[in-house]
Amino acid sequence: MNALVTGGGGFIGAALIKQLVKNCCQTASFSRGDYPELRPYGVEFFKGDLINQEAITRACSNRDIVFHVAAKAGVWGAYPEYYKTNVQGTQNVVNACLAQGVKYLIFTSSASVVFNGKNIEGGNETLPYPNRPMSNYTATKALAEQYVLKANSPQLKTLSLRPHLVWGPGDSHIIPGIIARARSGKLRRIGEGKNLIDTIYIDNCASAHLCAAEAIKRKPEVAGKAYFITNNEPIPVCDFINGILESACLPPVEISVSFRTALMAAAILELFYKTFAIKKEPHLTRFLVHELCASHWFEINAARKELDYVPKISINKGFKQLASWFCEQEPGKI
Repeated sequence: MNALVTGGGGFIGAALIKQLVKNCCQTASFSRGDYPELRPYGVEFFKGDLINQEAITRACSNRDIVFHVAAKAGVWGAYPEYYKTNVQGTQNVVNACLAQGVKYLIFTSSASVVFNGKNIEGGNETLPYPNRPMSNYTATKALAEQYVLKANSPQLKTLSLRPHLVWGPGDSHIIPGIIARARSGKLRRIGEGKNLIDTIYIDNCASAHLCAAEAIKRKPEVAGKAYFITNNEPIPVCDFINGILESACLPPVEISVSFRTALMAAAILELFYKTFAIKKEPHLTRFLVHELCASHWFEINAARKELDYVPKISINKGFKQLASWFCEQEPGKI
């Protein structure tokens, strides 16, 4: 299998590339930056932006499958910026696949495309997209996912994966945010912290992509569909955060604030950042408050049955591997 991974230098993309190479797949990466740490894996590199149709089309030449992982993440920023990368960029990837005769396209979506700020307990793929998305990121990822699934055809079979809260060694988003807030004394438990959430360890996430690639080649019925992928271990949000902190040898969260107080503080912060055109993401946003206070966990029955996906690394084992990784890092790096 000759594969291309967009966003190959990112957290999920790099983990996926390593597993593809381990499985003897000829692999290439398309990304905006240069990532020397991937060179020992014998990866072919294409440097470019998803908005450049010519660049992504060139990278798709002679590929059997494309894993479209690249995206503009986060919950802060102007809608046009998210739309350009997440929607127009995805359209360019689909066009490139069709132009170059790529047979399969696996899209990395997000479970948050169905999140409306309310509890989701045992949700499955029948959940609708919310009428009012919670962020520009979730809004544009939902549009991109719909575009990819509608593009499914005999010429290009497509499939979408919806990982939820991907974490593990090398994470550049969830873990650094928790650690930074804890070290600065700004980390708080919002509400009781007993609401259940499910997450997915990075190696399980990468493995699910390989499962999807095998399934879409063998099972016509999986094409054109979206699948939730998680660790299938819902735990209280406070336990998850404290697990991260313990892995980093930091004390657990002890100070708490109410949902109402946190939501008001987030609204004030957002207004301040918008008023003064501050591009940096606020320490607290309304989206984050809702995520921290609502239950959101999903069934993975469809992924198990149709993609043969089985999470192999438990949360507890993931915490142990994370702790070992922390010990290997230079002081002050995380």
